[in-house]
Amino acid sequence: MYTFQSRVRYSETDSNERLTLPAITDYFQDCGTFQSEELGLGVQYLQESYLAWVLSAWQIVVETYPRLCDEIRISTFPYGFKGFLGYRNYTMDRSDGTRLAYANAIWTLLNMETMKPVRATEEMMRKYVLSEKLPMEYAPRKIGGALSGEWLEGFSVKRYHLDSNHHVNNAWYVKMAFCCIPETAHIRQMRAEYKKQALLGDFILPNVAVLENRYIVSLCSEEKEPYAVIEFTCEA
Repeated sequence: MYTFQSRVRYSETDSNERLTLPAITDYFQDCGTFQSEELGLGVQYLQESYLAWVLSAWQIVVETYPRLCDEIRISTFPYGFKGFLGYRNYTMDRSDGTRLAYANAIWTLLNMETMKPVRATEEMMRKYVLSEKLPMEYAPRKIGGALSGEWLEGFSVKRYHLDSNHHVNNAWYVKMAFCCIPETAHIRQMRAEYKKQALLGDFILPNVAVLENRYIVSLCSEEKEPYAVIEFTCEA
């Protein structure tokens, strides 16, 4: 397991001085990146190997949103490899051990020259020490109900949306979708299914479906093909 300590920053909070869901997503993504960098399997290793881990699915469950200046501890560990897929859990706790949020992520390893999935390297298999998977209710990877709602005004992909793989970073899709639902929605779970890469200059059309206590936001191309589908489950 890899862990780092942090403190909730003002720039990460909403109008109620609570850590936002997109900020939780960023913390989890950063935690996995920190571990990979410390193991020598980070951005440089991947670029030199013409490889990239691309996120296929997120499931994040929030028990409590911490407040401004709260001390928090973020942890992550891989729990399995299957073919070209890597499975990883994440947790966010208070300094006293109280669980704030937890997550599951499914990653796909791509050969960036062929853009085809490949198996993890022997070095990855050796250095990523597997742990027992987190006891949680694991949701399916695929999200139903896409494109069944209202189309909103679209926008173009900007430079600040991109990461080192030169496509829209997975966390930015969550931020984009988060802005498409009511500010009053109290989110307890977020699921994201990633379908294809959006690049600089691509145009994104959001579709928002409301289903009981869920919002399903499909972020689509101009041809109305989803780049990503994000589901927010709120308190009833």
